[in-house]
Amino acid sequence: MAENKTTRNDGNVEDFLAGVPEPRQSDAREVCALMAEVTGEPAAMWGTAIIGFGQRHLRYASGRELDIFEVGFSPRKAATTLYLDKEFEQYDELLARLGPHSTSVSCLYVKRLADVDREVLTELVRRSVGHARADC
Repeated sequence: MAENKTTRNDGNVEDFLAGVPEPRQSDAREVCALMAEVTGEPAAMWGTAIIGFGQRHLRYASGRELDIFEVGFSPRKAATTLYLDKEFEQYDELLARLGPHSTSVSCLYVKRLADVDREVLTELVRRSVGHARADC
């Protein structure tokens, strides 16, 4: 079975953030603070470019198991990618109020944090953490 490449490691979150070019760096620092506040967990590097908060163990019907963060994000070139709960169907009313974004499976893509409603974003993260913790 293939190893999961996105594992928690000892990478330095501050060093990673310092290497992110503006304006994405400011957005990344704000998302980092938001996720730390909501989860009550410290930021940790997962793989080479994802900052995650908390940890949970997943077991799929196929038998595959892995440890993964409760929520996380990555300041990608095209957009900040937020890794939330499995599916967004339960968040339709929030997503409608968020502002410009796109989604796929458990990813929320935001091009500019200034364009989205921070209260709605905070609630999306809060609900996602709640679902992640309920699934454990």
